Amino acid sequence: MPFRQLKLRRRCETILGHLDLTDPFSVDGLCARLAEQRGRPIRLHPLPKEAAESGVCGLWVGTSSVDYVFYEAQTSPLHREHIVLHELGHILFGHNALEGEENGTGIPAALGRTNYTTRQEQEAEMLASMIRSRAGLPGPGGGPGGTLERLETAMGVR
Repeated sequence: MPFRQLKLRRRCETILGHLDLTDPFSVDGLCARLAEQRGRPIRLHPLPKEAAESGVCGLWVGTSSVDYVFYEAQTSPLHREHIVLHELGHILFGHNALEGEENGTGIPAALGRTNYTTRQEQEAEMLASMIRSRAGLPGPGGGPGGTLERLETAMGVR
């Protein structure tokens, strides 16, 4: 495994060590626990059709009083769940926003999920995959040999 991926995996494992992945696991339960820790609610909403048509499949908008997580509604339930976990990954890594602030400009922090070419997107995606794996959840790419499993293998999660 390349050093960069190993380093990322270790950072993800540190975050995972602080998460309560109760059994049975639910994304709603994780959202509730994370909201309690952050002192503000996490609201889940389907993306507007126009956003989804533009290629965005997930979006996190963080303000000082609430975190909004938007997800592609016109996909499988497993994929929707993974999109939400990805956006929670951004929150858990503290991407794009200072805790309790709105980017210092009064403008809410927003981070949209369209591809995995940036460091932040790779971090959020690996953490989402590792949460799924630790919680014993099936991947949105199907069973063994599915798309998610191949991605996790390529990223060094499996």
